Amino acid sequence: MSDERRQPESEPSRQASPYVSPPHSAEHPTKVRYFIIGVSVLMAFSLYLNRVCLGEIVKTDQFLNDVKLSKDEIGRILGAFFFTYALFQVPAGWVSDRFGARRMLAGYILVWSLLTGLTGLMSSSLGLLLARLIFGVAQAGAYPTSAAIVRRWVGANHRGRASSLVSFGGRSGGMVAPTLTALCVIYLGGWRQTLWLYGIFGVAIAALYWWVVRERPSEHPRCNQAERDLIGRPVDDRPPELSEILPMLKACCLSTSLWLNSVAQFCVNVGWAFLITWLPTYLKESKGVSDRDGAIMVSIVLAQGMLGQLLGGVATDWSVRTFGLRRGRILPISCACMIAGIAYISCLGIDSVWGVVGCCAVVSLMTDVGNPSIWAFMQDVGGRNTAAIHGWANMWGNFGAALSSIMVPWLMKLGEGTAEQEGMGNGLVFIACGGAFFLAGFAALGMDATRPLTVVQRPIGTEKK
Repeated sequence: MSDERRQPESEPSRQASPYVSPPHSAEHPTKVRYFIIGVSVLMAFSLYLNRVCLGEIVKTDQFLNDVKLSKDEIGRILGAFFFTYALFQVPAGWVSDRFGARRMLAGYILVWSLLTGLTGLMSSSLGLLLARLIFGVAQAGAYPTSAAIVRRWVGANHRGRASSLVSFGGRSGGMVAPTLTALCVIYLGGWRQTLWLYGIFGVAIAALYWWVVRERPSEHPRCNQAERDLIGRPVDDRPPELSEILPMLKACCLSTSLWLNSVAQFCVNVGWAFLITWLPTYLKESKGVSDRDGAIMVSIVLAQGMLGQLLGGVATDWSVRTFGLRRGRILPISCACMIAGIAYISCLGIDSVWGVVGCCAVVSLMTDVGNPSIWAFMQDVGGRNTAAIHGWANMWGNFGAALSSIMVPWLMKLGEGTAEQEGMGNGLVFIACGGAFFLAGFAALGMDATRPLTVVQRPIGTEKK
């Protein structure tokens, strides 16, 4: 993301790099890459704004009076998103690699925005459920496809910072959504009008994304040769063929490094998901915190993630420059996970509610400090299948979040009864979440960003006889 020209790489790092740097031009480089990242941040903001808003709307009296649904029906509608979102990570990412990230991501934004608006027209459980299922499919391709764009527009030494900014946009949208949605419901006259407004906003973002972004620097009319030289270009940037789907999946299954990344994402989300699912309930039932104060405390905790994204982007780029791609990419992940694990375990000896909130804030901060390194790793090894590879690992991360939502109430039930038993149940939750972070930190140590995945396609006519 810097205007400085890339310094000559040493021979070992050049061998590991997936980029070729053309000869430098005397022309001053343009700054189109900044606009590419900027509109990607807006995309991520819209992504989370549209994702989170329904969870706030279904709590309102106006919605409950307008659409007569039981809590179980509401739960199925909200959970439907995560089901399709996880399952379609790889397919949506591969389609973007095959048919173009710019085209597909603009389409994904348009589809999820239209579905947000259409949700405002629904009056039945079935209609809301179907809209949410398709909504999950559209959003599944967002981050994997964005990762492919970042790979082409940002050199390896700055990918961490670029990825952190995109993820920061998502965190910002998630933070703003609850308050903004509540205000819109009040001042626009209803929940339906709020969803229509969000839908219109998303359609505008889709149009802006299509106008600003191009597939690669060489295709952008405002990107001069100096900027292209500064960014560099991937060695192999051809769209994957249809026949490469199975070899790509085979490469994923055989890559120890990618499996370790997937394990790390799975475990990180097991620990992190507690903050957005069960922390409000814990504060209310175990600490006697009111709904209003609990909401403020949870907002404080989640706000640390926004800071963590920015710190993590700088940290991973500095780490790579200092320690090389292999060690530099994994150190921020491993260190952040270990600190998060310690923060959770520290909750066992703290009675103060603000002490627990402080520990959870550290968890939120460290989760997002490590996140840009995880994203950059997938861009390092993904090659021309970056979106699909990103989707593969992100899929396992979402399965981890799903496990957490089931695991936490089960552990809490073990503590039902006396105050001593309740303390035991809460302690098991903190131990499990902390242990998940420790496991993620150890798994990250085995990752190797210098070894891109190789998709080997058997030539036609060489099948075994």
